[in-house]
Amino acid sequence: MISTPAYPLKITQLIIEISLQYLLFAGLGYFIFYVYRNKKYWPAKIQLKLPRKSQLIRELFYSVISILIFGVVITLTAIAEEHGLTTSYQHISDRGIPYFLFSVVLMIFMHDTYYYWTHRLMHWKPLFKLAHCIHHLSTNPTPFSSYSFHPIDAIVQTLIIPIIVFTIPYHPYALIMLGFYSIFLNVAGHLGFDFLPRGFATHKIYKWLNTATHHDMHHRLVKCNYGLYFNIWDRILKTNHPHYEENFDKVTARRDQQMAEVSADTGDEEDLVVERDVAEVWED
Repeated sequence: MISTPAYPLKITQLIIEISLQYLLFAGLGYFIFYVYRNKKYWPAKIQLKLPRKSQLIRELFYSVISILIFGVVITLTAIAEEHGLTTSYQHISDRGIPYFLFSVVLMIFMHDTYYYWTHRLMHWKPLFKLAHCIHHLSTNPTPFSSYSFHPIDAIVQTLIIPIIVFTIPYHPYALIMLGFYSIFLNVAGHLGFDFLPRGFATHKIYKWLNTATHHDMHHRLVKCNYGLYFNIWDRILKTNHPHYEENFDKVTARRDQQMAEVSADTGDEEDLVVERDVAEVWED
């Protein structure tokens, strides 16, 4: 059991772990797509421009605050688990591998549902002005937009963890898997690049999954596309942007055409275009 003097150490440890996880996914994504900037995948950029330097600084600032809040909430959850107050179990064999895998899937759907409805709540005008508007300042999202939240927003984001641990039987490894799944999909949704195939958003099966274009439109247009992992609630409640599927096909068609042109042209012209655009954006 965690002793009282060990609480600050536990919080510090968790904050370091969350930070390293964030840097692994968001940092790597940013380096590959915004620092290295290979001309072969530049056409996959949803908005063919780079965010301003001031946006990156703001995102990093609010990401640090969010990570601190996540660390505190998760630590309190861990303390509750140590005191036997949660529904955790310690051995996978206690409930078997099938339940363990089921619990991971259940957590993902719980998180997606929780996110959709709390996201709609955060778009209520008073809450949007008070907190959620910070996240929407990133109209051209980057991997570091993933945790760029006002403190109130960050608290709402992480409350799904207490909800899970007090309602369903779970193994700690299942929560860890949810964490990795969440940060990967979160960064992918804010990447600013879409590599999914044309027609994905209208496919009879794949259309129920979200795309980077879907969330990119949410950042720009605000009052639409609220979902996280899936496109279930947006489709059921008709909160997708009416031109989402059309826009996805336009983005991917342009990408495929330009990628084909880049592959056919081995010259340096495209590199010069990208470098000029980058220089113009980063002058501020």
